[in-house]
Amino acid sequence: MSSINVQVPHQLSKEEAKQRIQKLLSNLKEEQKDLISHINEEWTGDDCTFNFTAKGFDVSGTLQVNPDHVAITGELPFALSFFKGMISDVIEQKAKTLLT
Repeated sequence: MSSINVQVPHQLSKEEAKQRIQKLLSNLKEEQKDLISHINEEWTGDDCTFNFTAKGFDVSGTLQVNPDHVAITGELPFALSFFKGMISDVIEQKAKTLLT
C-alpha cells in the first residue's frame, strides 16, 4: 500500500468549502469515467470516508473539511503506487479548482 496525503488550503467558510468539496468525487467520476467506477462516500459531519475502483483496483480514503484547508488522505494498492504522483496531482488540482 502507498499513502496519498493532500492538503488544499481555502479561504472560504467551512460550510462553503464542504459544499464545494462534496462535488469532488462525483466530478472525478464523470471526468475519469474510463478509469474510475463504484464510487461510494459517507459523510459524518465534516468528515467523509470514500472508496472507489480505479482500473480494477480498490482505493479508499478520507476527506476532512477544516476551517482553512481540506485534508485528503488515501491508500493505494501497490499496483497503483507507481501512479501516486499523478493521482495526487489530479486530486489536488480538482480540489483547488473547487475551493477557489
